[in-house]
Amino acid sequence: MNFLVSILFASFISWGFSQVKERQPDSIELLALNQEDEKLYHADKVVLEKIWEKLKTGLKYADLSKEEQALLDNQVETEESYWDIIGGGCSWYCAGGPKEVSASSFLVAQGENEYYPENAHDLNYEYAWAEGVAGYGIGEYLLYTFEGASPRITEIKVVNGAVLNEETYKNNARVKKLKISYNDEVIAILNLKDIRGTQSFKFDAIGFADRTNLKNAKDWTLKFEILEVYKGLKFQNTVISEIYFDGIDHH
Repeated sequence: MNFLVSILFASFISWGFSQVKERQPDSIELLALNQEDEKLYHADKVVLEKIWEKLKTGLKYADLSKEEQALLDNQVETEESYWDIIGGGCSWYCAGGPKEVSASSFLVAQGENEYYPENAHDLNYEYAWAEGVAGYGIGEYLLYTFEGASPRITEIKVVNGAVLNEETYKNNARVKKLKISYNDEVIAILNLKDIRGTQSFKFDAIGFADRTNLKNAKDWTLKFEILEVYKGLKFQNTVISEIYFDGIDHH
């Protein structure tokens, strides 16, 4: 009898899992980041500082060289780093974001490189989270905890793998299927492409729905669990550079 119950229970779980919607990216943005361009970026920053000093002393825009004008016109003032994802401009994050990011495991530091779970939400392409168990980390996860009144999420953006450069990306494992749970209830399985870039997925609003009763809102979580991977050429560590969000309720 117990054997029959076990079979029925396993069948029920399998059926329930099969009902979860698998999702393809709604949009993809390829990245072409590299350390050489980072050096050029910082060199341009130095030149920009000198241009601003000239303007402060009374020099007019028209008096600048064409190269200086172009550099001034193309600057992104909200960026603090070459690796910034959002910068300091207005975004969904003006009203919140996760209060904590944790993980089932993380890789111990390799020299100067650290792989803490917080790296998956530092809004920076340079640093990444890597799971820390033997093998490819199937079943390992990131857990994002939000305050109850946090603005709701309508878009989840995944930067898969170690995107520091093309070689690092290929050498490490990347996620192929990523299971998302909202407060421990599975809501989707993301089918991630094996591309060095940002993959965006649209959702109906995730979070506390009754915005007129936020004082009673409890903390809620999003869990991102590794189901399948693309194998790395050299290493088994599975890496995620960033999972970040866009949404509503921020103005």
